[in-house]
Amino acid sequence: MDINDLITLWNQANCKVIDIRRITIRAGESPLSYKVPSTLFLMSIRGNATAELDRQIYRLERFTVLHAGKDSVLSLAAGSEGLDYYTVYYRAGSNLPALSELDGRPEQAHPFDHSYSITPENPVVLHQILSEMYKDWRKQKPLVQLRARTLLYQFVYELLHQMQAHVISPAKRDLAARVAAFIHEHYAESITLESLSDNVNYSIPHLSSYFKTRTGLSPIDYLIKVRIDKAASLLLETDATLKEIAAGVGYQDPSYLGRLFKRYKGVSPIRYREVYAARNKPEDRPVITMESSIVPPEPFDYTNIIDNDYQLDRIEEGDVFMFKHSRPTLASLLLLSFILVLSACGTNNAAEQPQTKVISTVNGEVEVPLHPKRIVAGEYLGSLIAVGITPIGTSDHHIKNPYFQEYLKDVENIGEGNGNVEKILALEPDLIIMDDMYPELNEQMSKIAPTVVIPYASLKTVHEEVAYFGDLLGREEEAKAWLTDYDTRTASAKEKVLQVIPADSTFSVIESSDNSLMAVGTSFGKGGQPIYNGFGFKPPAEIAAEMADPGWASFSAEVLPKYAGDYIILTSDSETLDELQADPIWGALPAVKNNHVFLWTSDRSGYWDPIAILSQTEELAAWLTGL
Repeated sequence: MDINDLITLWNQANCKVIDIRRITIRAGESPLSYKVPSTLFLMSIRGNATAELDRQIYRLERFTVLHAGKDSVLSLAAGSEGLDYYTVYYRAGSNLPALSELDGRPEQAHPFDHSYSITPENPVVLHQILSEMYKDWRKQKPLVQLRARTLLYQFVYELLHQMQAHVISPAKRDLAARVAAFIHEHYAESITLESLSDNVNYSIPHLSSYFKTRTGLSPIDYLIKVRIDKAASLLLETDATLKEIAAGVGYQDPSYLGRLFKRYKGVSPIRYREVYAARNKPEDRPVITMESSIVPPEPFDYTNIIDNDYQLDRIEEGDVFMFKHSRPTLASLLLLSFILVLSACGTNNAAEQPQTKVISTVNGEVEVPLHPKRIVAGEYLGSLIAVGITPIGTSDHHIKNPYFQEYLKDVENIGEGNGNVEKILALEPDLIIMDDMYPELNEQMSKIAPTVVIPYASLKTVHEEVAYFGDLLGREEEAKAWLTDYDTRTASAKEKVLQVIPADSTFSVIESSDNSLMAVGTSFGKGGQPIYNGFGFKPPAEIAAEMADPGWASFSAEVLPKYAGDYIILTSDSETLDELQADPIWGALPAVKNNHVFLWTSDRSGYWDPIAILSQTEELAAWLTGL
């Protein structure tokens, strides 16, 4: 049964939970074998085992989910670490119309008896649901059956959602997108850097570093902003009290929410509601508080010192909290644009509208100018620069990109993440370019100007990305010329490097942050693209598989020699070469002894757009040829 059949089936399901158990099998115990008394979900949470289900073998690792039908014969043999797991026994039926939709096949007597196994991408969500089910089930209170059935549906929804996402896009989802999705789904719950780290199986320092490089925000910055914008939305759309709103967005103390709200919005929650009601009636303008985008459309001013340390710019209570007087509102600008269009239609001497073309995007067909003049780029700025385009506005983390500085002298900062609605609106763009990390923001953008959304990482190579934007922007010749120059300079750099560095030398690309170490491959910046793709070097043989899949490896200093190649490209914001040489572990490495360590900081190594990759290639080549 494929994923679409399962979704159809569960949309018509009527379920009853029979039993919920948490079981431990110790290593060396006799294999457990029994006939399953009812339909079953099993999820391993610790250890490993081999499962045999109706003569089919499944490997149970950490967080594997196994589904078994009634009367199936299930055997479990724990591995060397033993096995801890949850089981949910349930009975389910489905309405007949649903059964007839299953690919035209005859009705099945027991459609829920299908066996399958999945290792989910976001296992912690599923574990939390099962943990709640088990705790409630043990209490045996009157409402426990209703609660268990509700949580079962929630568990199945999350499981099918992840299975469907895997079928549609089997490639690994971007780390930042996974973190953001988790926050949006669970912002009302207790979320810490530790829980985020567990959810994506990624160390805290590198999770924070990657997320901030990718989005311009730390994970905790983003979580707080999501909660504040959710609170703002509830203030504007409901009569909920501050206590009710606080509980709904993840804060137990309404006074604490009130203080946070005033920091980020500039006014108290009560004042926010009053001013909006008096000056911004819902029928007069759309609400632009964030619903579920990664970065809210409204800017928040702070100095980011550490994840939970905020130092806000001072905003007085009497100030207008959403829009500055010097800026036209969204409603007024849209109205003005509409009037101008009508005027142009009724004027014989009106200028001809610019020629356009229709392109296909993930959000459908979009009509864009053939030769846009006023482009706002929330993302993909490197490729725009490559084809000779300077946008009128770009996001804050691109403004900070050291490789873009010579190109951005007159470019407006549109804010954190992919930008701020009002800032973008005031620039009057004729084309907006975004990735898919901020869907609600993108929807708002499409009301301002034609908006082209290119899913993050869908353009796999420098050539593919630059060529795409050359075609999109009518700059095909410029794209070809830049790529020719890119290929020539990369080949020249590689030739010079291989004249002095043996081709079979091993290279490690490592990031050191807060006493945590991570080796990275070709997809995480830090110099991996030039070293492995540009020059063709390889990592040490022992870690080659990890660098290919999943593309990175966190490790402790004790096993550093395993991950250290003949040459090391090291990102560190706190260490010096002298300190490495004095360290007993680092200092013993041949690469350190031979002065084969290139040390740079994350503000230079953390970018991997086409402009940055070319610059880093030549920078690393200059270092290697100078050894």
